Amino acid sequence: MTLKPLQIGDLTVEYPIIQGGMGVGISRSRLAGAVSANGGLGIISTAQIGYDEPDFDKNQEQANLYAIHKHIAKAKEIAGGKPIGVNIMVATKDYPAYVKAAVDAGADVIISGAGLPVHLPEYVGDADCKIAPIVSSEKAAILMLRNWDKKYSRTADFLVIEGPQAGGHLGFKEEQLKKITTKEYEDEIRKIIEVAKEYGEKYKKKIPVIIAGGIFDHEDICHALSLGADGVQIASRFVATEECDADERYKQAYINAKKEDIEIVMSPVGMPGRALKNTFVKLIEKKPLPVSRCFNCLEKCNPAKVPYCITKALINAVRGDIEHGLIFVGANVGRITKIVSVHELMAELAGKQAVVRHA
Repeated sequence: MTLKPLQIGDLTVEYPIIQGGMGVGISRSRLAGAVSANGGLGIISTAQIGYDEPDFDKNQEQANLYAIHKHIAKAKEIAGGKPIGVNIMVATKDYPAYVKAAVDAGADVIISGAGLPVHLPEYVGDADCKIAPIVSSEKAAILMLRNWDKKYSRTADFLVIEGPQAGGHLGFKEEQLKKITTKEYEDEIRKIIEVAKEYGEKYKKKIPVIIAGGIFDHEDICHALSLGADGVQIASRFVATEECDADERYKQAYINAKKEDIEIVMSPVGMPGRALKNTFVKLIEKKPLPVSRCFNCLEKCNPAKVPYCITKALINAVRGDIEHGLIFVGANVGRITKIVSVHELMAELAGKQAVVRHA
């Protein structure tokens, strides 16, 4: 199948492929810029994005807000001016400030999940920035679009449906992840597409629907499109690329991973997530790891009560301490066998032959 461009309002993406936002530090300017340069839509994760800034230890928020501007500018330079998006978790402490920083920095798209972004239109205002909530059910889609319609007389520019095979924080309860079938999930996708159509008709616009979670290759993309989706979001495959912003040891952990190495873990704020079972995960399964300091990352996190510090765990991982860090993965990580360039991966996903580029 020849993939058609993804049209989000007046924004055109050559291939209907969005690279999922991955934090801490996994998808920043280098990866997102390369994806957009090669025909996809690159997404920067704002989750503790400034973890390596000089003043991060003293003032996390200011370091992060500075880094948002820096990495959006760098990504746009790499992408040659093509669209760049950001992923901002609703659970982020001072979420409105992060949204406004992304808008001020010129983000073309904001995707928001890990909670329902009920006030996102308010924070974006009249800026020319496309906004999309991440939903996992028809109920959540209706709630979001009805809320934005009634409160802001606005609708989503597109929707991202994150399924049970995704990595990172998941919009399902742990028992749901064990029981939900492919047929049930695909039925839910069709229902959400109908919700998008309903609100699209009301606002006289097309609301593209993007499927995320478990998309591995060109065949998976074609299947997603056959369900009525307009595009896909892929994350794990982009970790195993030369341009991924993570340490090489982090990428190698993906290459070495097998299906049986995957574990469902609980985030400090009670959300399940899919991660690699390493020394760190084995430790937190046995007992809580006391939090010695707070990095001010999540709105509803109480350092005195949580089982571990997710910021410290994710920073350890992105820096290459793969045994003492938290490594989020998608369900198909065991199928990844080598590191390739973003150019090669995008060509493969698009069903084309990569053009060999000589220095």
